[in-house]
Amino acid sequence: ATAGNGGDTEFLCQKVGETGNVYAFDVQEMAISHTRERLERANLSTRAKLIHDGHEKMQTYVKEEVKAITFNFGYLPGSDHKIATHPSSLAAIESALNLLKKGGIINLCIYSGGDTGYEEKEAILNYVKELDSKKWLVIVNAYYNRKNDPPLPVFIYRLK
Repeated sequence: ATAGNGGDTEFLCQKVGETGNVYAFDVQEMAISHTRERLERANLSTRAKLIHDGHEKMQTYVKEEVKAITFNFGYLPGSDHKIATHPSSLAAIESALNLLKKGGIINLCIYSGGDTGYEEKEAILNYVKELDSKKWLVIVNAYYNRKNDPPLPVFIYRLK
């Protein structure tokens, strides 16, 4: 859902194979550019659609159900920390829920320490806690022995 510096996008392009598609969204042109360059170096650029727009608008671009959606919430490493996902995160998760096919998974990596604050993390956790348990399985993990606000992995599985 966020292109970032292209690491997740490259990984997903490898996993979908030659017939799969990856949609990578980012509001920062620098992220789209880094991702494009990384995919070109790896000969994977034909597997990805890079979209310079917010991840909350994914339903505008993606018209079929999808198997997996990956989010990294926070800010682009090495960039302006004032540009973060917080204003759009809940709308983006809602769009993802609408696109996910039965048996599909959404993974959220929530970065909350330092200057990104804790507001987004709490908003996301409160949101996913209220998802219908007959339709969704939500798993929240923790890096139990790590200090300084490590990322929080959250998985949302759409039940069959």
